[in-house]
Formats: sequence, C-alpha cells, structure tokens
Amino acid sequence: MNWFESLRDLSHREAAGRLLADGWNVCGLGDWATVWRSPDGALVARVSPFEPAYEVFVELCRTLDGHPLLPRIEFDGPLMGGGRLTVMEFLMPVEPAVADAVVVRWAAAADGDPITVVRREAERLDAEAARSIPFWGGLDHNPGNVLQNAAGEPKLVDLFYAAGLEIYRVLRDDPARIAEAVPADRRRFICDIAALARLSSPDELAALRAAADSLD
Repeated sequence: MNWFESLRDLSHREAAGRLLADGWNVCGLGDWATVWRSPDGALVARVSPFEPAYEVFVELCRTLDGHPLLPRIEFDGPLMGGGRLTVMEFLMPVEPAVADAVVVRWAAAADGDPITVVRREAERLDAEAARSIPFWGGLDHNPGNVLQNAAGEPKLVDLFYAAGLEIYRVLRDDPARIAEAVPADRRRFICDIAALARLSSPDELAALRAAADSLD
C-alpha cells in the first residue's frame, strides 16, 4: 500500500507528526498550508488544516497528467476535519525573468503553445468551481506561481484560490453564513490555517475561535 494512504483521514496535526517522525522537514509556509520535504529531497507534502480550494488544482494536474508545465502529483487525499494532504514533486524558485515569460505566454495563449491547453482547462475548472465551491476566489496566475523542477523545467502551481479574507471576515461578522456554506465536518480546523497563525493578534485569534466554536 502507498505509505501516504496511511495518512488519509488523520488530522493535519497527526499527519504532520507522522511526516516529522519519518524524517520530513518543513520547507515552506503558505497562507493555507505547511509544506514538508521528503528525506531524499524528491517530494514535498502540502498539509492544510482547512482546504476549500486546492482539490481543483489537483484535478487540473490529473486531467492533464504528464503535461510539461504542471507538477507530478504523487498522492492527494482529505484529512480529518476538512484538511488536505497533497504530495508532489519538489519544485524550486525560478529567476524572475523566467516567471515573467511564462505569465506572458499565459496571456498570449498562442495556438501550439502547451500553456494554452493548461489555460483553457484551468478556465473551465474555474467556472465550475465558481458555481459549486463557497467563497471561491478564482484563477491566480501571477509570476510567484511559476517554479521549476530539478531539471530546470518551469511548472505552474497554485493556480486557484479561495477568498480567504472574505471567509474570515464572514466568520467574525456573520458566522451563521459559514455554517450554511461549509459542512461541520469540513470546518473543524478552520482557525488553524498558517496565515492566521502567522499574522493574527491574540485578540483576533480569540474572536475567530469563539465565532467558530459558536457554530457547534
């Protein structure tokens, strides 16, 4: 059995503990997730406690499996309470000029350019998600979402986003709307995302946690 299958349905804390115990190390911190690198350096595991949007990017990668501009996904599955674990090939930063050139190619969407296939499928998935995923943000194809693999080949990552600022504004001001939009079993750890832990004051965290607790 794939070792990652044993992490499916654990909480994000338990999954992170298993990765740490197996020799993985933190190599990145985003707004929603912590990223762990495997002992051999070949893979990264993205661990998120509350994940309303990332599955759409995974769907893009799987629909266009093997596309030269998308990362290889090794594993993806839900975590208990609404989190998500996604394991993919390790990617590194690119030079700004390389990232800018990829963004220009995206905008041009020229016939015959492989990036055009990605753009069209991403736009299709974006339209579907806007109709089905609460607080959907949309497409995000800025230069910061261009990385490269060990061979120096550019890869597009994190092409979609949830409207995080709106989610947490609504949680604070009108928590009943969150209860209506997000099932209880998918928001258990809504206040554990990395951006809140990194940027919120103690009073802000307390207010958000109180609002989340009021939903149960």
